Amino acid sequence: MKALHHAGLPNPGCLLFSRPKASPLCFGCLIQPNPLAKFINFSTQNKQRWASCVHAPSPAKPAACSPPRQKTQLATTSSQSLYVRPSLLEMKKEKNANRARVYEFLRSIGIVPDELEGLELPVTVEVMRERVDFLHTLGLTIEDINNYPLMLGCSVKKNMIPVLDYLGKLGVRKSTFTGFLRRYPQVLHSSVVVDLMPVVKYLQGLDIKPANIPRVLEKYPEVLGFKLEGTMSTSVAYLVGIGVARREIGGVLTRYPDILGMRVGRVIKPFVECLESLGLPKLALARLIEKRPRIIGFSLEEQVKPNLAALLEFGVREESIASVIAQYPDIIGIEQLKDKLQSLLCLFESNMLADSGGFGRMIEKMPQTVILGRKAILKHVDFLKGCGFSLKQVSKMVVSCPQLLALNRDIMRMSFEYFQMEMERDLEDLVEFPAFFTYSLESTIKPRHLMISKKGLKCSLAWMLCCSDVKFEDRMQYDSIGMEEMEEVEAEPSFDMKTLIEPREENASEDDSDAEYDEDSEEDDV
Repeated sequence: MKALHHAGLPNPGCLLFSRPKASPLCFGCLIQPNPLAKFINFSTQNKQRWASCVHAPSPAKPAACSPPRQKTQLATTSSQSLYVRPSLLEMKKEKNANRARVYEFLRSIGIVPDELEGLELPVTVEVMRERVDFLHTLGLTIEDINNYPLMLGCSVKKNMIPVLDYLGKLGVRKSTFTGFLRRYPQVLHSSVVVDLMPVVKYLQGLDIKPANIPRVLEKYPEVLGFKLEGTMSTSVAYLVGIGVARREIGGVLTRYPDILGMRVGRVIKPFVECLESLGLPKLALARLIEKRPRIIGFSLEEQVKPNLAALLEFGVREESIASVIAQYPDIIGIEQLKDKLQSLLCLFESNMLADSGGFGRMIEKMPQTVILGRKAILKHVDFLKGCGFSLKQVSKMVVSCPQLLALNRDIMRMSFEYFQMEMERDLEDLVEFPAFFTYSLESTIKPRHLMISKKGLKCSLAWMLCCSDVKFEDRMQYDSIGMEEMEEVEAEPSFDMKTLIEPREENASEDDSDAEYDEDSEEDDV
């Protein structure tokens, strides 16, 4: 008995046996017949059929064992009809068609989609319309979108809403969102966790109080796109290096956060070196930056240098330029300063108040003169005339003390009445020392006048007023006053640069500087 099996058989588990010829030595009689076994007579014809079946190619089933070809084709067609995968060419055509419909919609509402090539956009017009409508609710116009069309690639739910929610939680006012996004629309692409939170944490590390973070972001939203260890850190380090107090950095950045985006080599350092070359000490400049940090933002070529040239042209002496800047640093950034100076000079000359030389001295003593209005000047001139001063005396007084043109007239009137009624002095004393009107009547003029009257001393107004309380008490120890001393007092300058570089008081705190924060939002009212 011979057992055969082959991998190409339909059922290799079924054994095929060939019954051999009877032999006395065969053990076939001892084997029980198996009902599952099929006995094949391997004749020559059967052997040929078997060989053709066994040696057929392995991937395909033998012809004798396979179903009819027609049924196989039907089965194949049936299996393909369940899922037909489109070709890459068809997918590309469909994508281009969807994009063309979106572009057509954008053009219909006035948006130019030229810059959107390569940007992933919604596949349907409905989704794109949702994005445009949401941007409209934020106050952005078609013009704003055309200025930065890439914002159309931001998802409303995945990008815009999370970013705006985070800004709102920080304290950024919703009323400022429109201006915020116009200045820095790229924020819509940002990740709250990866991009925004680290910047906010860094700002707090610069001593900017959490309550002031929203104000910083509203003033300078571009800061959210800066690298932490890039321009921000170098600009702060440079300011500290020139003398800006470390404890004042938070206040400086709160009032003028644009500093964080200024390059030291291109902007800050050239500005500092320019003012130093005019005679302004570096430490004095540091104090000015602490008080008026926005002066760093003045363009060196378009504002600072032209304004310095204008001051020299209208009579300010070169050696006094540093003093002018120290008194009123904003003067180097005033728009069209030359035109303002020309208009003022014409006003003073037409009213015979000052010539070109006197006008220059006025600017040196009170640089804020350049922002005074015509009506305010003439009203103060009329007040002085009403007090009995001649036009010539008024001219001398305003050139010597231009602050007279900016003081509160009601306070001036009370001081003048006390001068006439109680002090009983001649008007010429006021002509010689018009700064009398700049001192407080209740805290300075009255107390000192009473002490001098008790001592029976006769002195000039400058000797009585132009000194500190401590020095005045020392003077009260005198039995008499020499003329030389009074003349020296009158010759004292109106501004001393040393006041800017004196050591700070130990009890100064950040709260003191915080009180000045509102200066930026107020107009200069001299």
